[in-house]
Amino acid sequence: MRPLEKTIAVRDKTFLLRVETSSVSSDYAKYEALREEVWGFPEDHMSSVRNMMCENVFHEGGSLFIGAFAEAEAGSSVADAGRLAGFVYGFVGVRDKRIGFRDPKNLRFYAQYAGVRKAYQSYGLGILLKEYQREMVLDLLGVSTIICTYDPLTGVNANRNIHHFGMDVLEYRVATYGEYGGLLNRQDVATDRFLMSWDLERAGGRQGYDLAAALAAPRPVRTALRRVAGKTTELELEVVTGTDPAVAADPVLVTIPLDLYRMLQETDVADADVRRIPVDWRMATREVFQALFARGYKVIDFLKADARVPANHYVLARPLRPAR
Repeated sequence: MRPLEKTIAVRDKTFLLRVETSSVSSDYAKYEALREEVWGFPEDHMSSVRNMMCENVFHEGGSLFIGAFAEAEAGSSVADAGRLAGFVYGFVGVRDKRIGFRDPKNLRFYAQYAGVRKAYQSYGLGILLKEYQREMVLDLLGVSTIICTYDPLTGVNANRNIHHFGMDVLEYRVATYGEYGGLLNRQDVATDRFLMSWDLERAGGRQGYDLAAALAAPRPVRTALRRVAGKTTELELEVVTGTDPAVAADPVLVTIPLDLYRMLQETDVADADVRRIPVDWRMATREVFQALFARGYKVIDFLKADARVPANHYVLARPLRPAR
């Protein structure tokens, strides 16, 4: 079995990544405290500290808690609870309920939470925690598939899950979590999610494609820039101007906002026309993704906005059919 902790250096900081094994229930309070700090929605919370301890795979359950601890101040422990910089949490489940736990190949790990304290979000801890989670799920639990959900309008998650880790989109789920508020969601914007699958044993990159051709591909979500009076400042936001869900080309690019989280916060105003901007994004992209998936399109990559790419785009294509 691999060691249950490792130290990594990122620029001017050192972090300890550590699997939680504590049998002291109060040691689990730090995970719920950080969850609330990141998501800011107390109505949605983790289990009680006693139950979290019991469900840990090192006790009676099948859950895995991994924390990232920032370097200690002089004279204190690197794993001091007050220095928790981020964490990932999930649990083992089954794919086919008829088979249950009878066949190890039917097991998969559901990654439920991944959060990083704001002060440490520039250190790449999200990716480092997920990479360590992959190691532990494979080696400690012997499970080769991780599943998770994320909001398809969030470019930071799309870039990590699809472009970096090569996860596959299994399906588009409508309003998965009902009304969900807080710092990263808004209760009037439906909680649609991609269900993702990460094959932990798969080697190699994503399906190859011509980037130049992709950048010239049709874009079934049409957008424009609009200047609005936001909650804290006047700013330009991308707005949806139309859709073409019947587009037929290989590949196609589905555009999403540059920063959904900022859009949610700045459009949280009384002006109904401004407030609808993220709602329009949700409904437009839902229509397009569902139509494309129904016609056999798959997400093959995500292009993060940079000097070459002026916006965030998913790249979708239809798998090549073998020659007869």
